[in-house]
Amino acid sequence: METKIFRKKSYMENNDIARSPTLQTVLMVEKFIDDNSGEYKKTELFKKLPKKVMWQTFQVIMEYLKSIHKIAYDNEGYVVYIWNPEFYEKIKNRAEIKI
Repeated sequence: METKIFRKKSYMENNDIARSPTLQTVLMVEKFIDDNSGEYKKTELFKKLPKKVMWQTFQVIMEYLKSIHKIAYDNEGYVVYIWNPEFYEKIKNRAEIKI
């Protein structure tokens, strides 16, 4: 008996051009999250963005930011900005850190 494993296709794997965000849009969303870290859940954050973005495009951006460890979700679902450039500057020259 063969067991098949199915997994949901992520937004990042979808090559639909209509959902590809511009760099400007990614940076706008990232800055908004940084400025409002921990204040909004995902849907609330989407509605509060300074400029309108398609939901699918927003989903791609959120998955991207999560995949590069710039955002995380707390236990209640609030979006938290976790990237810390000052910490990176402190540790980047350590021998155990590979860049």
